[in-house]
Amino acid sequence: MPLSDSFFGQKFGITEHDLESYLSEALSAGGDYADLYFEYLATSQLSIDESIVKSAVQGVSLGVGVRVISGERTGYAYSDDLSPEKIRKAARVAACIANGPSKVDKTGFTEVRPRDLYPLVTAPNEASLDERVELVKRADRAARAADHRVFQVQASYLDSLRQVLVATSDGTLSTDRQPLARLGVGVLAREHAANGNSAPQRGYSGGGGRVGLEFFELEHTPEHFAREAVRQAIVQLNAVPAPAGEMTVVLGPGWPGVLLHEAVGHGLEADFNRKKVSAFSDRIGQQVASPLCTVVDDGTIRNRRGSLNVDDEGAPTQENVLIENGVLRGYLYDKLSSRLLRSKTTGSGRRESYQHIPMPRMTNTFMLAGDSDPEDIIRSTPRGLYCANFGGGQVDITSGNFVFSASESYLIEDGHVTRPVRGATLTGNGPEALKYVSMVGHDLKLDEGIGICGKEGQSVPVGVGIPTIKIDRMTVGGTGGD
Repeated sequence: MPLSDSFFGQKFGITEHDLESYLSEALSAGGDYADLYFEYLATSQLSIDESIVKSAVQGVSLGVGVRVISGERTGYAYSDDLSPEKIRKAARVAACIANGPSKVDKTGFTEVRPRDLYPLVTAPNEASLDERVELVKRADRAARAADHRVFQVQASYLDSLRQVLVATSDGTLSTDRQPLARLGVGVLAREHAANGNSAPQRGYSGGGGRVGLEFFELEHTPEHFAREAVRQAIVQLNAVPAPAGEMTVVLGPGWPGVLLHEAVGHGLEADFNRKKVSAFSDRIGQQVASPLCTVVDDGTIRNRRGSLNVDDEGAPTQENVLIENGVLRGYLYDKLSSRLLRSKTTGSGRRESYQHIPMPRMTNTFMLAGDSDPEDIIRSTPRGLYCANFGGGQVDITSGNFVFSASESYLIEDGHVTRPVRGATLTGNGPEALKYVSMVGHDLKLDEGIGICGKEGQSVPVGVGIPTIKIDRMTVGGTGGD
């Protein structure tokens, strides 16, 4: 698409000549590379509580970020005013910060033409507000009708449409129109008894992606998410305290892949490895996991929450094999890390907004399916813990140590999933834990589309996934004894 026909060309009159002028200003004090990131973001957010729509917010933000790289030094400045004088001022500030001896001569652009992963005619925030309000109302009604023990329901809906333009000093120009939508339902339930009510238990479900409202009219309906949230809460009402000690852990398919994302994925981002602060630093070509494990980060899956036609540096996203049959094959690179490590960008440069500098980030990260039947995996486990859903977690990048709380888990006894347990936490070391993977199911599943990843104060949407896997040794924390 010619720049004159793009969103920024039509709405703000930006031309290639303007972009060349701004990049020249950015490189006026020297430097190896410069880029411009223009962003126009329209958002809406709705929430319902106590069957009342408590908030409905819509907003627009716009601006441009200017980056200059000189060796290991980066200058960054941004403006929320797209007037030429303000953009040039931001470019001069970035130039002064980078202040490098090199000089790049910029002549002309080549348009990046990536695949179209989310070809929407109508973005979710372009539909009527009434349609979106009805989604949270339907979720509220369905959750309350699902079980009499539900006493509190909260539902939320968020969507956005981001228009981006990226121009670089190495001559690339890319534009993208990025829709995003997410519906979430949270419930509280308790047992009512003559001797007093039980402690409330929580359930949560949700989903979305780079989709339109039609996504929520098929199998991913508000009623579907509401019933799933209620199911999780009701299960917890009958849960017993989780056992403690080292045992076999089986992770269910889908959202439990968040453990892989945190415990392994972040350690494979190139900035940590460039600084040699990752547990995976200098280990390419080494066995870092069981030969059954192949881990992929793929930003090209159609309509997925973590997918992008181009990353936030204008590079096309791609499928990146990080671990293959247990062997570390590579890292996730942005342009800075690829320059310093003399590698190629993997289309992994991401940022929260024009106010933020890009860095290597995951997109959709998952483990490929294996050959085992999930039922055989359970049958092969005399005693252990089956984890179906996870809550929060954290990882220390340098050591690879992680702690995760399981929001839905069950005992495995004599090869059968039995009683639900509550209060289970998993602790371990990412590279070490993967070495104990002894079975991988054929049931790879990606999450429903709710993932948000935080790093250095920036949040971006991501996807996770995993098949059923068996980890022979992991430390489980709980209050139920060994």
